[in-house]
Amino acid sequence: MTGSTKTVILDLNSFFSEMVSEAMNRRKLTTLPLVSKYLVDLLQSYIYSKNLEIENTLAEMYLKAMQEESQKIKFEKLKKLGDLSLYISGFFGDSLKRKVVDIDYYAEIGGRAYDCLATESHENLYSRVYEEISVKFLDFVDVLTLISQKSLVQSNEDLLRLYDRYITTGSELAKEQLLEKGLIPTETKKTEQ
Repeated sequence: MTGSTKTVILDLNSFFSEMVSEAMNRRKLTTLPLVSKYLVDLLQSYIYSKNLEIENTLAEMYLKAMQEESQKIKFEKLKKLGDLSLYISGFFGDSLKRKVVDIDYYAEIGGRAYDCLATESHENLYSRVYEEISVKFLDFVDVLTLISQKSLVQSNEDLLRLYDRYITTGSELAKEQLLEKGLIPTETKKTEQ
């Protein structure tokens, strides 16, 4: 690795560490330090668009992972599924409303994948990391959404989509952003499907 490549990697690590820390503080979200590091690593991984390639639906990926006989490959597939679900939900959540499947689908599949990883992990510390991500999946989606918005990857100018996101997911971030824009969202409970 050349000196300049090493500098870029360190700069990205510092950049994403700062972004994650700032977003976590804004969301008043406390977590294990290793979860923050996990999110930083996730962001660094998905800088490369090739890592976003999906050959199957998330449900097919989940089914194939669960049928995998090799524990190592099963773990890798579940991790990829969870990571993809989390990243896509956070960075491209608004665009999911225009798809056949929405953010709830990603959150459900991603949460399950991380829950399985928590069970499958033989390292106690990482088991706790995966469990926390599973339980607080939508909170971490909000963290990534803040980072996405700050990075100008997505825009929340479409108030209707922001309101729809709040109605659909109950996202506290969406609610706060609506309030910042002078809109007062009505309290709502997500309907069971």
